[in-house]
Amino acid sequence: MSSELLDALNHLEKEKGISREVLLEAIEAALISAYRKNFNQAQNVRIDLNLDKGTMRVFARKEVVEEVFDPRLEISLEDARRINPNYQVEDVVELEVTPRDFGRIAAQTAKQVVTQRVREAERGIIYSEFIDREEDIMNGIVQRIDSRYIYISLGKIEALLPTSEQMPNEQYKPHDRIKVYITKVEKTQKGPQIFVSRTHPGLLKRLFENEVPEIYDGTVEIKSVAREAGDRSKISVHSDNPEVDPVGSCVGPKGQRVQVIVNELKGEKIDIVKWSEDPVVFVANALSPSKVLDVIVHEEEKATTVIVPDYQLSLAIGKRGQNARLAAKLTGWKIDIKSETDAREAGIYPRDEDPLLTSASIQNEDSYDLDFEDENE
Repeated sequence: MSSELLDALNHLEKEKGISREVLLEAIEAALISAYRKNFNQAQNVRIDLNLDKGTMRVFARKEVVEEVFDPRLEISLEDARRINPNYQVEDVVELEVTPRDFGRIAAQTAKQVVTQRVREAERGIIYSEFIDREEDIMNGIVQRIDSRYIYISLGKIEALLPTSEQMPNEQYKPHDRIKVYITKVEKTQKGPQIFVSRTHPGLLKRLFENEVPEIYDGTVEIKSVAREAGDRSKISVHSDNPEVDPVGSCVGPKGQRVQVIVNELKGEKIDIVKWSEDPVVFVANALSPSKVLDVIVHEEEKATTVIVPDYQLSLAIGKRGQNARLAAKLTGWKIDIKSETDAREAGIYPRDEDPLLTSASIQNEDSYDLDFEDENE
């Protein structure tokens, strides 16, 4: 048994990275517990585990005292000196108390400890690998489905896709291959638990990073993302290089790059707009594909009033307010949209002072809307 155990320890040290010394300490601690449990002993003991000789011995450790109150833990000075005349009070005497059939128990215990430590080590390795992949995307395969989760195989482990993180326009079936966004990695007693999402805005961001080389190498930066998963999303992009068109880079030749992402998200519409530090320009761009006549900024309230042509009002607001809602999320500004007629009646358009921008300069030229259906229909 000792030869097999020694080979196993050496193998685990090489393959799993588990220190042999750590395993031996764990085995010795487990053997002490097994001895006390199986032989109903409460004394202080030490295990002498010699794998080279193939021996396992149990020694009771007793303190030398003048007067014995607990014979399980103490030995009198007189009895100790019968063993060795050099013993003094407070010394520790070790007496072998190895049971006759302890080898069988020791073998079972050692096997259990090694198995447990291997399992713990594997869990630790998996946790270390996946904790570094939080906020990243991975390819997964749908394994099974219940009322709470879809279980996604990520290779070494199954991840949990909660109902709340599933896209409403998708139907999932076992063996489907999908990309998922890792939202959280937790340590539990049963091992690492990984939660993933198909609705998180981070999924859209990572998809663009994977598909657009200019984003991956930092030439183009995604500034913000607003998403209503399965229906419509908006992203704002920027480049410090004046020769690079950030919107065009994301769209790709004939829309090929963005089309790959739309296909992955099962037809989710995506508006790509150019970011600007000027809220007037940024808000106007964010309301794409609607045309904008003017944007009035209220700095203190971090709010804007946007004037659009009468025939563009429903387009600017969008179905159930979706376009305006996503634009507000994307920019971080509150947006109040008014038609040109209402703005004129309220006396806020045209403004007496010079307009912040001319009408032509905020016509959403730096934006791209994929497969847009007219909101007025």
